Amino acid sequence: MVVALSGYYGFGNAGDEAILMSIVREARRRGIEPLVLSANPAASEKLHQVRTAPRSAPQTLLALSRSDGLLSGGGGLLQDATSARSLSYYLTLLRVAQLLKKPNWVFGQSLGPLSARGMHRTASVLRRATSVTVRDRTSLELAQQMKINARLGADAALLLEPPGVTREERLVVLVPRGHLAHEANQRLREAGERLLSLGYEVLVLGLQPNHDEEALDHFRGFTRELSGDPRRILYWLAQAGYVLSLRLHGLILAAAAGTPYAGGSYDPKVKAFCEESGAPYWELPGDPEAMVRVALHGSGPDKSALRDLRLRAAESFNWLWGRPRADN
Repeated sequence: MVVALSGYYGFGNAGDEAILMSIVREARRRGIEPLVLSANPAASEKLHQVRTAPRSAPQTLLALSRSDGLLSGGGGLLQDATSARSLSYYLTLLRVAQLLKKPNWVFGQSLGPLSARGMHRTASVLRRATSVTVRDRTSLELAQQMKINARLGADAALLLEPPGVTREERLVVLVPRGHLAHEANQRLREAGERLLSLGYEVLVLGLQPNHDEEALDHFRGFTRELSGDPRRILYWLAQAGYVLSLRLHGLILAAAAGTPYAGGSYDPKVKAFCEESGAPYWELPGDPEAMVRVALHGSGPDKSALRDLRLRAAESFNWLWGRPRADN
């Protein structure tokens, strides 16, 4: 069985590549061969060891016609706050799969923010989907308002396993974000400067090359790293004593690595993840002294809440394709 995977893949975003890494692993454990629709097929093939196809027509249409189904997700694909064009792309792929009478699963996604028009279009397509699984309670509530039959899962990247490295309790990782208001990254920098003055090591991580360079420029003089490879990001986060992140997957990969964290809520999905996992968060631009306090105290997340989220993520795959084969 070949399933086409549609998401923000091949753009070098470590968070989305982490989602894909988990989906590929879980698909293969169930005897399913992934076909990734990618913006950079060669890079995706190299990183994930998968079959790929370009995510643009007509190659994508050909890939869909030759596949046994389409999995849309995970991530924050179904929103039009940043781009109505992006929402149209993902909804069109689902609609094409429906017209081809292929199974089409919406998986591990956040819903929204959506305009009134975007909400109408999304509801129309998702009501016809084979199944819909969302990754947070806020999205589930929105799905219910839109009369979409959805189940509550969690982000697939939570199932990634951390590397066996030694944790440095006095290392704090900061994760800025490109294309945010200058002040949000500046406040994070001020928190980093305060931690340095207290004798902590500080590492600044960018999670998306060709996007986060602008944000990293705010942190000249700090130790900085930039990578779109989730394995490298997990390696660094697993060594940290605490993570302060302006990216959702800085938080999710910290959770996968077993490292405590707090996040800046640039999007409702960040607030939703922090609330569900019992971790601190701040509204932008944030208070540097408050960031320092949670880092010094190692505040959150709640271990029981994280176990529940991982269980939800694992069960999402079981609802989708059944339990892993015994030989895996």
